[in-house]
Amino acid sequence: CQWEAMNTADTRSEAHTQALDRRKATALNELLIGSGITPRFAECTLDNFVTDLQPEKMRALAICRVYVDQFEENYRAGRSLLLSGNVGTGKTHLASGMVQQVIRKFSATALIVSAAEIIRIAKGAMVRGADYTERDVISELASLDLLVIDEIGAQKGSEYELGLLHEIIDRRYQLVLPTVVVSNLPANALSQFIGDRALDRLRQNGGQAVGFSWSSMRATA
Repeated sequence: CQWEAMNTADTRSEAHTQALDRRKATALNELLIGSGITPRFAECTLDNFVTDLQPEKMRALAICRVYVDQFEENYRAGRSLLLSGNVGTGKTHLASGMVQQVIRKFSATALIVSAAEIIRIAKGAMVRGADYTERDVISELASLDLLVIDEIGAQKGSEYELGLLHEIIDRRYQLVLPTVVVSNLPANALSQFIGDRALDRLRQNGGQAVGFSWSSMRATA
């Protein structure tokens, strides 16, 4: 079996090497399955993002590439990234590509999840008989090597929602962990959904805001 090959085979043997490769592949697969990337964006990578040689798109792609290439440094610094701007401009494509690349290249734990989904899961803790608490949700999201919060600004923006998202971002800030925020709103309008302090902390220590100002890239009927 795989465990026996790993633990009893000569470390120089082909069986041991193959067992290690299988374990690595299994671990990578588990990370990718748990990445939160939906089927719609499963094939989205940094390599197949179409820029049409437009300078703004090329700049956005370049920043995302550099962020991933320098992820070890960004991780140690807890350096975050904001992707914001018009609907349909490829923000989630790039964010999903970053998550996949960080997992594949660094075997990091990374997740992309919408703000609405975070709120839905957290509110589920309030249901009688729930087997987890809101604190569990916050702790889990705060422990990931990279967290991408998508669609901030699409929720209602209630006091509870603002407080929850602020606490998650703040907890990761305190733990010096990087967070990527994705929104259809301008960067300066995000504070009403995550709070001024959280927005300020995302920008600290070299955190960049990337604007997506071009028209929707989605095909029209």
